[in-house]
Amino acid sequence: MIFDKEGTTTIIDQEKKSLSTFLKNLEEQYSKVENDNLILNLFTFEQLSPGDVLEFLDISNRHRNSGKSFVIVTDKVSYDQVPEEIVVTPTLQEAKDIIEMEEIERDLEL
Repeated sequence: MIFDKEGTTTIIDQEKKSLSTFLKNLEEQYSKVENDNLILNLFTFEQLSPGDVLEFLDISNRHRNSGKSFVIVTDKVSYDQVPEEIVVTPTLQEAKDIIEMEEIERDLEL
């Protein structure tokens, strides 16, 4: 698991391991990044289904309820294939843009 911190946002990349290992490692190391906006870069996974993305729903909800952004980046699953509670984008730049918009909304208390 690779952490790349940019300001208040941490991008998390996974080395060639399984999705279940990635999720387990994220849960174990969550305390290191719980105060940051999170981008999970899932591009290393060659196959990914909407069900796989839903594995992150609990941690996403927990993180978003604490007032931080949680965005998954993959081009294997589109945002309309998963519930609106989980944010999915096809590129890192879109993920960064979403976090920027969400931070503005939080600052304006919308």
